[in-house]
Parts: sequence; C-alpha cells; structure tokens
Amino acid sequence: MGPDRKAPDRKALSQDFLNRAGWGGAARHFLAGDASDRSYDRLRGPLGSAVLMDAPPGRGDDPADFIAIADHLRGIGLSAPAILARDLPNGFLLIEDLGDALLARLVKADPGREATLYAAATDVLAHLQSHAAPPGLPDLSAADWADAAGFAPDWYGYAATGQRPDSAAFRAALTAALRTHADGPRVLILRDYHAENLLWLPERQGVARVGLLDFQLGQMGQPGYDLVSLLQDARRDVLPVTEAAMIDHFAAARGLPQAGFAASYAVLGAQRALRILGIFARLCLVAGKARYLAMIPRVWDQLQRNLAHPALVDLAPICAEILPPPTPEVIERIAGQCGTRPE
Repeated sequence: MGPDRKAPDRKALSQDFLNRAGWGGAARHFLAGDASDRSYDRLRGPLGSAVLMDAPPGRGDDPADFIAIADHLRGIGLSAPAILARDLPNGFLLIEDLGDALLARLVKADPGREATLYAAATDVLAHLQSHAAPPGLPDLSAADWADAAGFAPDWYGYAATGQRPDSAAFRAALTAALRTHADGPRVLILRDYHAENLLWLPERQGVARVGLLDFQLGQMGQPGYDLVSLLQDARRDVLPVTEAAMIDHFAAARGLPQAGFAASYAVLGAQRALRILGIFARLCLVAGKARYLAMIPRVWDQLQRNLAHPALVDLAPICAEILPPPTPEVIERIAGQCGTRPE
C-alpha cells in the first residue's frame, strides 16, 4: 500500500497564488459555489475588486477552457470577465469582477423588467451565433445528446422507483427526434445560459451590457439550446408571454423559420429537462445535495410542455411509462436517499 496522500490545502494554495499575483493582502469573502466543485471568492484591496475562481484539477472544469471561451467572447464584443492572473496547474484564476447585478435578482426586485432584460440576453445569443465558433470544441451527435438525457431514467427514474428502467426505446425515440428536428449546422453554445449566470452592466453599450459567467463547458450545439436554457430556467419561472416573445425575437434575428424552430426548441427543451431531472437526482444520491430537489417539479412541468409538441409524439408515452411524476411522496423518497450512493 502506498503512502497516505492528503488532499492539497486549497486555501493555502490559493493564498500563495494571490500573493504572487499581487493580491495577497486583499480582503476575501466567499461569493458563490455551484453544482460542480468550483467556488468563487470576491477580493477587495488596494488594486480594487476581483474574483478568485477555484476549480480543483481533475474535477471536469478546466480553467484553460474558461480562458479560451472568455477570449473568444471578448473578441466578438461580449462581456466575459478579463483574466487578471492564472495558475492552471493548481486550478486558480483571478478574473474581472463584473458585480452583483444578476438578471435573476433584478427581475425578482422588479418583475416589470423581465421582458427588457431577457430581450438583451436574447440579443447576446443572436450576436454570439452570428460569429464563427473557435476551433476544436466538442461536437456531439444526436445519439450522444440522447445518451446525455439518459440521466433521467438512470438516476431520476431509479431514485423514484428503486429500479433502473430499460431505456433503449427512450434513447431511440429521443435520438430520432433530435436527428429530425435538432441536428443541423452547429453554433457555439455556452450551456448554462440563464439568469443567475448573466449580469446587467448598464454602463456598457449594446450586447456588452450583459455580463457572461459559467461558460467553460462551451461546445458546438444547436441554435435553440441556450435559448431554452434562458427561458426554461430550472431556478425561476419565466412568464409565458416573455418566453413566447423571446422565441419569436430570436428566430427573427437569426432568420429561422418559425414552425421549424418551434419543433427544434421543444425537442432541445425536452432533452435538457430530462438531463436536468437526472442531474438533480444524482446530486442528491451521490453528493448529498438535497437542495436541488425543490426545483424538480418546475423542470418536470417544463418537460411536459415540451413533450406536448407533435415533434415528440413518440417520446412522450415512453417518458410517461418510465418516469413517475415528482409527487411530494416521490420527492420525499429521493430525499431519503441523499448521500447513499457516493460511488
């Protein structure tokens, strides 16, 4: 048996990084964490304000990917944070502080601003997709996207029923729907494009007024994917009138046919909702993170709206057969298993 190797002291490593970057004396306050292993601290000191990103190596989020996408976004006039300092071997970045004006907070404080702010975020997507993506990004097939949605039967279905259903028909039907309605020319998608990752920067102009966060998993995908992420938000309800208006606004801006885009949007929405159901159940079972269970009913409702589209006529009955609705009893059953599957 080899020597017992303790995990590195992230706090000490990060302090050493800050010392070398000239920020060692800055006051440091926890800013945010998320479903991954990344966390963020805000720094305030003589040099102003900045944000420390701590992304432990080997956990799936490579800061080098964040830098590459950030450089591309800034290069086309969008407001990704500037990179102030980096320590890639240890997984640390010091990035520009874009503030606290998250779109989610602004809309909560003043619901009347939802349409205006969401229109600005939709314009960013249209602008992003009008530019060529950087080379070398992952580009999954329709079957790959369907397999990713297999988290729903494999984790949500399993947690809800105690059995893993046969998902072959599920994957086949979703693959067919994706190939038919959402398998065209790819664009850069940021994947976690929603109101808690978008900041309002009113001092900037045009599309630069929307600050962008959490895009390190950017890849090639379909035009409607990030729009679904924005409008079918697992964390908050978007007014139906806002969703409908933004769908029309985006389709017109990108020159997409309304009927065809509506089918693509529904199929991508179903794929995304299914994957999120599985991810939230897995976060509970594996990581003991029960707080995501409260969002499952909202995601389920979004899934049902998408499944009602004729493009998903073959998938809808399969989902109804293998995925039980998230009743209070089902949510309680999943919650009772939190942290029991650490493998």
